[in-house]
Amino acid sequence: MLPPERTRASPVPQKRTQKKSAPARGGSAEAPQHTAGEPQRIAKLLARAGVASRREIERMIADGRIALNGEKLTTPATILTDLAGVTVDGKPVRPPAAARLWRFYKPAGCLTAANDPKGRPTIYDRLPAGLPRVMPVGRLDFMTEGLLLLTNDGELKRQLELPKTGVVRRYRARAFGDITQEQLEELAEGVEIEGVRYGSIDANLERRTGRNTWIELALTEGKNREVRRVLAYLGLQVSRLIRTSYGPLGADELEPGQVAEVQREDLFRFRQTLK
Repeated sequence: MLPPERTRASPVPQKRTQKKSAPARGGSAEAPQHTAGEPQRIAKLLARAGVASRREIERMIADGRIALNGEKLTTPATILTDLAGVTVDGKPVRPPAAARLWRFYKPAGCLTAANDPKGRPTIYDRLPAGLPRVMPVGRLDFMTEGLLLLTNDGELKRQLELPKTGVVRRYRARAFGDITQEQLEELAEGVEIEGVRYGSIDANLERRTGRNTWIELALTEGKNREVRRVLAYLGLQVSRLIRTSYGPLGADELEPGQVAEVQREDLFRFRQTLK
């Protein structure tokens, strides 16, 4: 039985097509391969190059920050075969690098965001120097700690976040209040809270000390504040929440603020399991 102070996880529109074809760049054994010169939406190409997520790129295009051969683009539906001539904020976009993935132990008390208007610390304030530009896979709440995956590849980020891929996220929650295993088992059928439907959750009592209970949970959707909202619905007040694993990847030996890169072979095997 793990003590509460330490956490470990089981191993576990406008169209412009470039005339010049170029071989796919930045591919790797881990990344899906595309035919050389295959036309694709610019949002997908830029996400693959690690510029931002597709949704963020759409906002950047709307803000006039992305151009092709000096002409500002007006739609993310622009079709290209490569990123030659594409600039972001006036700077050329580098070809996509091989997809990489890191495990990061997010400390409590920081945002999963690039910046915060209120001046609160973010994960980028806690990341060690020397990392390339990385994006978080999903989010953890401000006070939630534990495993957060980071990647340089927007397509890998999207693939890992989609609920249909069925990636299991595991958590440990310390909560105050009375609860039975039978009540937790009812979460396997899903629950609707204030009009939001939450899918099946596998929840089990781990240990109880007075009215404080440690609960282990496994889910695949990962909706905003899902664990906290579901446990609050059961009358519990969460005082600590830790994500212990994401798919087969665990927090393992990581201390808060530490990062470890996932080995290429492990990343390849992980991607092979995705739906």
